[in-house]
Amino acid sequence: MSVVLDTAAVPSADRAEYWHEVLSRTFIPLDVSLLESAPAPATVTRHHLGALQVSLVEAGPQRVVRGAGLIAGGGEDHVTLALQHHGTVRLDQDGRQVLLGPGTFAVSDAGRPFAVELHEAFAFTAFHWPRSAMGGSGEDLRELTATVFDAADGTAALVAAYLERLSRSAGSLEPGVAGRLAATALDLLVVLAHERRGRFAPDAPEAALATLARVKDYILRHLGDPDLAPERIAAAHHVSVRYLHKLFRFEDVTVARWIQRQRLAMCRRDLARPAAARSTVAAVAGRWGFVSASHFSRSFRAAYGVSPREWQAGPVTGRAAARDGSTGAGHL
Repeated sequence: MSVVLDTAAVPSADRAEYWHEVLSRTFIPLDVSLLESAPAPATVTRHHLGALQVSLVEAGPQRVVRGAGLIAGGGEDHVTLALQHHGTVRLDQDGRQVLLGPGTFAVSDAGRPFAVELHEAFAFTAFHWPRSAMGGSGEDLRELTATVFDAADGTAALVAAYLERLSRSAGSLEPGVAGRLAATALDLLVVLAHERRGRFAPDAPEAALATLARVKDYILRHLGDPDLAPERIAAAHHVSVRYLHKLFRFEDVTVARWIQRQRLAMCRRDLARPAAARSTVAAVAGRWGFVSASHFSRSFRAAYGVSPREWQAGPVTGRAAARDGSTGAGHL
């Protein structure tokens, strides 16, 4: 179901404040300055596809900043890919400044300061997700931030075409299908980052990468099964266990480690749900395939720097501690 947030019915004098609230609620806390004396109406139309939020943003000139103070305020780190439709955007992050025009896209990481300036009316589709939902490393992510990707060029064209089609059908997808398609989108971004870093070995042909994508989709659909193991995964895809391990070496991770990362990310998401929707820590761990409560607790703390109960307690205790002292799980 789509959610539409529109400033058209808001008095012009109140639009700046309301728009600031809209963007901060839709994405992450931001400082927003409108660059027109009489703010034009602006809209956000958003959909949720599993861990991925897809939002069409249409508005007038403005400057958006995420500084160190807002970052220190807490919340899970998120990543945003903006696919530009019209208007020109200037993005500053990680010491790089780039201009984006229609038919290009760029990525920003909410865990580090950035600034966006739009000096004319614009429209873009934003794909917004928690860093924990995407495999890869922080170094991979830095290869994507504040970099212009042409939606008509090479791998970037494949990524953009997939995301555009996904956004067009976002309002009509069944939840289960939407989650699987969103996971594939995030995998495609990892492929783009790996290509950018030159990490694909000569013996990693397209067929192998396609098999890896199917394997990941299978794993995500069976995360809750405690018996999920390399032997079963390999048999389901008619490959040897040795070849399965080789596929994951393209991403510098073992099969077991990739499975654990996804399970931990799902547990962290569920434990952060509003109080009315929460289950016990043990129930959440079991739902995502952890058999041993003690093993789950140790793995969660190693990944995020706090215990599951501390994380569930909320932003003042667990999540603030995770932000300040987490070792990280090795995700984007």
